[in-house]
Amino acid sequence: MTGDERWRILRLHVEDQIPLAVLARDSGVALRTLQRWHRLYRNVGGTALDSRPRADTGTRRTAAETVTFIERLALTRPRPALATLHRLAVDEAKRSGRSAPSYATVRQIVQALDPALVTLALEGPTSYRDKHELVFRRRAERPNQTWQADHTELDVLVTGVGGKPDRPWLTIVMDDYSRGICGYTVFTGAPSAINTALALRQAIWRKTDPAWAMCGIPDILHVDHGSDFTSHHLERTAIELRIRIIHSTVGRPQGRGKIERFFRTINTELLATLPGRIGPGSRKPQPTLDLPALDQAVSAFISTYNERTHRELGLSPRDAWVAEGWLPRMPTSLEELDGLLLTVPKSRVVQRDGIHFQGQRYLAPTLAPFVGHTITIRYDPRDISEIRVYDRNIFVCVAVDEAHPNLRMSLRDIETARRARRKQLRHTINDRIPTTAAREEPRDVAPAPHRRRLRTYEEDE
Repeated sequence: MTGDERWRILRLHVEDQIPLAVLARDSGVALRTLQRWHRLYRNVGGTALDSRPRADTGTRRTAAETVTFIERLALTRPRPALATLHRLAVDEAKRSGRSAPSYATVRQIVQALDPALVTLALEGPTSYRDKHELVFRRRAERPNQTWQADHTELDVLVTGVGGKPDRPWLTIVMDDYSRGICGYTVFTGAPSAINTALALRQAIWRKTDPAWAMCGIPDILHVDHGSDFTSHHLERTAIELRIRIIHSTVGRPQGRGKIERFFRTINTELLATLPGRIGPGSRKPQPTLDLPALDQAVSAFISTYNERTHRELGLSPRDAWVAEGWLPRMPTSLEELDGLLLTVPKSRVVQRDGIHFQGQRYLAPTLAPFVGHTITIRYDPRDISEIRVYDRNIFVCVAVDEAHPNLRMSLRDIETARRARRKQLRHTINDRIPTTAAREEPRDVAPAPHRRRLRTYEEDE
């Protein structure tokens, strides 16, 4: 009831001299309430009739000892269930001669605890640090000042070698200033230094798509402590390209929050639309896409992402990176970049029939003067149909696998095929050895039960 409503009732007594008892009967307001209003009016004035919040509004009128007891239990690890906590608080109040708190009161006391205090007490300092410690979000001052690189295992299945389901990985290189995606690579198998190098190669070099403007050599590369990011290969490459590598604190991913948010965007916007998605509603996902098809889907999404307006920036990552026009720091040539990024150098001697590598034979006309000489080769593990040849760090030529000139083969495909062939041969051997041994064994003598038969070859007799 407002102060004006109270005064309309009380003025009948103050101005018209109607008894308070009659007003109480006619208005439905208790007599003691009318007497209190009249007393406030005489002592303070009409403003005293205005509504005022109770002095104890928002506070619990529960004994301090009971509140302390409930809070102590709520901060004890493991925390009791709310029903158990209420029962213990009631028992404690009865033993101490205090009024027992209701279930709602106990719940209110528990919910009023500081979340940071609860996290620190129940989950420990590491969880408290990750959830509640202040994190200073710092943005680079210009494009290519700081890049972030990281991997994530995608929640989707693809068709791998031999038609078996495989779960791919995604490596992303992001510009901190513009949030633009500078490069990426999609692969299967564990993350490695070569996958990181391939993503950096795409990020640094100019793209064939003119709309994908991001390129150049960054001043700083921010990564985690994965073995691929701490490899000597990446360290040597960073020295040659004058890139400063900064590793985030072990166990603290906050410094890579921007790229983590992009991974969530990929998961919710792209993977949710693809067949073979792993997640809620997909009990037994069946792979439909192969790795090249997934690569195309990721490429199309990145193109859209770089062109659309970023919520925090107010403009697209591409526009933020281009800004008012500037020249990025670039390597001298793609061959120089490949020489630094593509795999650790491997030495080979040029034979008369070419270069032998991974069971393949590579030829090029310009190799004729190098027969008998030791050269260095570098290759893209996603496609070893060709290799790059160097002589004393000078690029010589590209040698091609003449047995498969038009077939794109990855090193992983070849290794998988070899393992499958070895497995098939082992099965063949295991099938034939018992047959041979059984042929030499007398037919009227049964083998002893539960005795393992020795596998022998006929030549062993």
